[in-house]
Amino acid sequence: MPAPTETPVRQVRIAPSEVVIERSPGGIIYARSPQPLGPYPEKLTESLDHWAQVAPDRTFMAKRRPDGEWRRLSYACARESAMCIAQTLVARGLSVDRPVAILSGNDLEHALLGLGALYAGIPYAPISPAYSLVSSDFAKLRHIFELLTPGLVFAASGTHFRRALEAVMPGDAELVVTAEPPPNATLFSELLSATPGAELKAAQSRINGDSIAKVLFTSGSTGMPKGVINTHRMWSSNQEMARAVLQFVADEPPVLVDWLPWNHTFAGNADVGLVLYNGGTLYIDEGKPTPSHFHETVRNLKEIAPTVHLNVPKGFEALAAALRDDKALRSNFFSRLKLMYYAGAGLSQPVWDALEALSVETCGERILMLAGLGSTETAPHALFADREQASRAGHVGVPAPGVELKLVPVGQKLEARLRGPNITPGYWRQPELTRAAFDEEGFYKLGDALRFVNEEEPREGFVFDGRIAEDFKLSTGTWVSVGPLRARFLRHFSPFVQDVVIAGHDRDYIAALIFPDVDACRRIAPEPAAGSPAAELLASTAVRSMFRKLLQEFSKTATGSSNRVGSAVLLDVPPSIDAHEITDKGSLNQGAVLRNRAQLVEELYQGSPRAIAVEA
Repeated sequence: MPAPTETPVRQVRIAPSEVVIERSPGGIIYARSPQPLGPYPEKLTESLDHWAQVAPDRTFMAKRRPDGEWRRLSYACARESAMCIAQTLVARGLSVDRPVAILSGNDLEHALLGLGALYAGIPYAPISPAYSLVSSDFAKLRHIFELLTPGLVFAASGTHFRRALEAVMPGDAELVVTAEPPPNATLFSELLSATPGAELKAAQSRINGDSIAKVLFTSGSTGMPKGVINTHRMWSSNQEMARAVLQFVADEPPVLVDWLPWNHTFAGNADVGLVLYNGGTLYIDEGKPTPSHFHETVRNLKEIAPTVHLNVPKGFEALAAALRDDKALRSNFFSRLKLMYYAGAGLSQPVWDALEALSVETCGERILMLAGLGSTETAPHALFADREQASRAGHVGVPAPGVELKLVPVGQKLEARLRGPNITPGYWRQPELTRAAFDEEGFYKLGDALRFVNEEEPREGFVFDGRIAEDFKLSTGTWVSVGPLRARFLRHFSPFVQDVVIAGHDRDYIAALIFPDVDACRRIAPEPAAGSPAAELLASTAVRSMFRKLLQEFSKTATGSSNRVGSAVLLDVPPSIDAHEITDKGSLNQGAVLRNRAQLVEELYQGSPRAIAVEA
């Protein structure tokens, strides 16, 4: 069998990368696509109107019922139900000042309520369920409600969300639930009882591209969530950008099996938008890339063959392991797959290589794996890689049609800034954050650094070069580029590390705070250590010796003090969402971890017995 890299890629229509570069004084670089952005609807609800007429019986979304069968929602039914809900919301007097808040996760009622709000011109905010179900103090949820001032709050289960509702529910807001209603709550089914009329028609006449469609709350590096305003134009234009690059979605309606939460832009905008804009079908997956939930994803993917699979790197890591062990899963998953796309973090090269090898083994073709660059503030797509840039993890491509990229020298790096119809106008009721987010030319300051793959050949695109704010200097004045170092560290220590925080600001050398993968560590520890609590397991000789060996090997690959990790510590206390150490999507807030665990960092540099050091 030919090597995977010699095997042809399954043919799909992807636009080739093109980019125009302009250089200005001071080292500023501007980059854009030479292709203009094509026409797009003013509102994404126009796409639902179109597909409800063209393909009324096609499944728009589906979710499994308790009996295991799929409960399907057609395009025609989705539009009809959303219009009824829109009439109800308008009649309730909801508005930009009193929008809709959704506390629970992905389901058909959530989708219909969001669509109803779009038709009514009333902003809605899908809020991370973790703020209600994982948090113990509800501080982030309370902060969001104070900013948002919702007039209607939805939760799938009144019982499941009882504690959060009791803590933050405004006295003047209506509570709507699908099941298990507390006293005075409204059942979701009642929202469907209205008949669209003149009041709704008048409300719709006031909606335009600048109208607020939704507010997505993101923690970023600030700790408390900030509300990113998403307009109708942002979402619609961004989907046209995606179709301009991923041209194959216009040839065949995309089919997704997707678990990613809709309170994030990757799923709520990119994935749902890809389906809605192109008349596809979204199967809501109740699985997650965790040992206790991934079996549900496997079950769904053995039954439903996706044409596009979008995931975070942790999801692809779990998927690669499952595909390796299950021939039936491999056969169905790759049968009509056109594209795998990752976002949220960097995909490790070993996982990339494993998926490529499995696709070649299963269907004799490589399946295209792509990534890009964007954020909640960019709706989310901004840059796309193409098939020629899809040979290794880390390439983020070139600007999509309609997007302008500005690269500004900051220290030794180039900070990415973006402008286009897909860029947020700002943050909900936080004008000071809005002012700070844009430069004098109106470019949104992404905070990410990029570098050319090949400066002599700009069409080869850009590589992610870390977060500007995370970089620091050692006491010697040497800059440490945290993003690339962290990515190398995670690749080298895979699969024993879930995440790592890099320390060393004004220190003599770099140190690492490691959040280990406890399950993976158990597999290399002898009994009885393998069955011990996490703290005892991580303190065992077998585990510490293994990490010391890996750290020693890693140090030998260093080219200098800027990428040599001198010591590390294994953390047995996981990151805390209440302490802002982790966002609801699972990414680490490096600064918060270092602040909250400052004493441990100090001990690490003073030779703590917990430290694992590289031999001099």
